[in-house]
Amino acid sequence: MKYSAIILLISFILAGCSRDTDSFPDLEQIMERGTLTAITSYSPTSYFIYRGEPMGYEYELLKRLTAHLGLGLEIIVARDLNEMMDMLNRGEGDLIAYNLTVTSERHERVRFTSPLNVTRQVLVQRKPDNWRQMRLHEIEATLIRNPLELDGTTIMVRRGSSYVPRLINLAQEIGGAIEVIESDGEVTTEELIRKVAQGELEMTVADENIARLNQSYYPILDVDTPLSMPQQTAWALRHGSDNLYNAIEEWLEIMQQGVDFYVIYNKYFENRGAFRTRISSDYLATISGKLSPYDEIIRREAASIDWDWRLIASLIYQESQFNPSARSWSGAMGLMQLMPRTAQAYGAENPNDPEQNIRAGIAFMQWLEDYWKNIITDHEERKKFILASYNVGQGHVQDARRLAKKFGDDPDSWEVVAWYLIKKEDEEYYNDEVVRHGYCRGTEPVNYVENVMYLFSHYSRVIAEEEV
Repeated sequence: MKYSAIILLISFILAGCSRDTDSFPDLEQIMERGTLTAITSYSPTSYFIYRGEPMGYEYELLKRLTAHLGLGLEIIVARDLNEMMDMLNRGEGDLIAYNLTVTSERHERVRFTSPLNVTRQVLVQRKPDNWRQMRLHEIEATLIRNPLELDGTTIMVRRGSSYVPRLINLAQEIGGAIEVIESDGEVTTEELIRKVAQGELEMTVADENIARLNQSYYPILDVDTPLSMPQQTAWALRHGSDNLYNAIEEWLEIMQQGVDFYVIYNKYFENRGAFRTRISSDYLATISGKLSPYDEIIRREAASIDWDWRLIASLIYQESQFNPSARSWSGAMGLMQLMPRTAQAYGAENPNDPEQNIRAGIAFMQWLEDYWKNIITDHEERKKFILASYNVGQGHVQDARRLAKKFGDDPDSWEVVAWYLIKKEDEEYYNDEVVRHGYCRGTEPVNYVENVMYLFSHYSRVIAEEEV
């Protein structure tokens, strides 16, 4: 009887575990919700904002994956590599899109995709200050080339990285002592490399492709001492996400047979001139906290209508990509692409002047805010109506609301109104008796709102609201 009770208890425990595993979404549930949630980390190669645009190796691959699957993309940023795996296994994301080194220890926690790349770990150390005046053999005499020389050293590496167990194993292999210090969670390998270059750290460890890319910007670095055999890097999924895993493997096989996969890799890891330009720019937002030269103006003027300045910045990027001289085929001018009459009406004598243009554009947005505030009472929902009106005019948006109301749908829901805006491309709808403004290329304002809100989601993750 006692044994039967024990068996019954174990059965309940196993059943509970099974239910927990089964509760996590696989491909079918992801397709239903329409969005793939990827966990990654900021870095100047994987995911970053440069001059207002989301970029990165993992980011571009994710965009192609979600396009292949017909899904939207949501990105969650983790503090460190351990947190990535914890978030994945808590069900907060569907996959980890980051250059994770494949190790047997990590295999127990996650299921790796087929390898995306092969690299090896190298020691990142600093040459002498006067290395340009030295001969090669003199420089070599100051550097570590034999792992035995690491005995008694202290090396800081990224928290949760594969560099930690490698250094521990290396210390055992050489029969010596290496003090391994793990950095604070949000400190990336690239930041540690910069500290070595600036003399704040003696050395660190990095994947060779990352190390050589950074060496092109910091020539004082030496990255020629390997610490590991070649190792595979891959993305990771939860154990049990079989259908998503199969779909990614199918897509990855197609990608790796084409040119695009290698073009993306070369763009971020081989184009060292572009990397040097990004890393030295004031507008690599993940490092500088800046999106554009106009952040201070945007922040100041956005306060007048109580909008998040990063949302206004998203609109400006969508309109002009932060180009104050931008001019459209229709005559719209400047950062916020104001038509001449609108610019004049709101006091922009010179629409190409950034401050005048932004002030006038936001004044026009205030007018739209006043127009919609008693119609769409939900503040967050109202923003989408204002953005659509800024793009196509409030008349077409009101037409879509009237169509929604006529057909028994909610005219105050942006999702509903967006559907009817697109329907205004069809003769049956733009000739309807409730429509006052005729044909509308409705896909444009719908995409416009989606793009601005998408950019805002990226800007919000990278830059704190109070930053300028």
